[in-house]
Amino acid sequence: FTYLLLKDNFAYANFDDRLLSTAEHEQILSALLELYGQTKTIFLDEVQNLEGWELFVNRLLRGDYNVFVTGSSARLLSRELSTHLTGRHLPLEIFPFSFREYLVSLNFKEDLGTSRGQALARRALLDYLASGGFPEVVARGENPKLYLRQLFEDIVEKDIIARYKVRHDAAFREMARALLAQVGKPVSFHRLKNLFGLGSDHTAKDYLLYLQEGYLLLPLSRFSFKPAEIERSFKKVYTVDPGFLTHVALLPSESLGDRLENLVAVELMRRKSYFRPGLELFYFRVNQGEVDFLLREGLRVVQLIQATFASSREEVEKREVKSLLEASELLDCRDLLVITWDYEGEEERDGKKIVFKPAWKWLLEIRSTG
Repeated sequence: FTYLLLKDNFAYANFDDRLLSTAEHEQILSALLELYGQTKTIFLDEVQNLEGWELFVNRLLRGDYNVFVTGSSARLLSRELSTHLTGRHLPLEIFPFSFREYLVSLNFKEDLGTSRGQALARRALLDYLASGGFPEVVARGENPKLYLRQLFEDIVEKDIIARYKVRHDAAFREMARALLAQVGKPVSFHRLKNLFGLGSDHTAKDYLLYLQEGYLLLPLSRFSFKPAEIERSFKKVYTVDPGFLTHVALLPSESLGDRLENLVAVELMRRKSYFRPGLELFYFRVNQGEVDFLLREGLRVVQLIQATFASSREEVEKREVKSLLEASELLDCRDLLVITWDYEGEEERDGKKIVFKPAWKWLLEIRSTG
């Protein structure tokens, strides 16, 4: 990311290195200038590991340095930045490679207007669903099983248990793995409390928040026009990278529907973060079914999306279309999309148009919404 962003000389420090993370601030700056020479641009990686990092960053800013700060905790990117660097920071969430970025990294140049190109794109998407999009795996060739399992352990142990001083640490580890295997399924704090012996619903809620702030799980609330009901709703959880489902959750290879739903969820969150920060994402319940994704902007529901691993119209379950139409009527939304594996088409139902689009094609669109 740094090399893409910066063309001029810059200094770089990674505070995963214990020698750096325990050094005095003056020593760090001196070492950077000695190693990289005179520069006004400094990149600080995993800065949350440096005690008093905000004092160091403020000092650099006062010295007229351009400072890029990264961290693997959402708390760093939100609460702490706004507290310590008021008015002097611009946060940007960086996700693992999208499918588009994955293909670019692989130098994929097939003509997607041909049957061959589309077949190879679907093959690449299966590989992406299995191994994920972390640059270390895609671009550097790290073994995905070893890398992702170690990354999961590091996030749980270093970024969460040690940082937040988690009391029920064994139960927390078990809960983190269990939730990975429950992608797309509603979970209740009360049930988590009972399953893992956490003592209270509040503790279960805190633990899910820690997993979110560690960028391991991404929760989605059920939509309601009443904010209190949104807050109390069961959360559906997704994981930031599909490789975790293969190598940590050990999801069976045939669970492609769950994997596809997870992939769509993360892509929507990526597009929200990069292009439309005002967009809100939810799931929605109707009488006898559910809509996977509801997109709201301001007071208006702008799109309803279902994700299904279907290769033909016959494979799309009737209840998915029925739920989409019912939600469309209730919410006055006319933008209805079904993301499939390999079926493309449009149809009119009850005066409403439903678009069916293959996942590979939707993922490669450059659009700010679904």
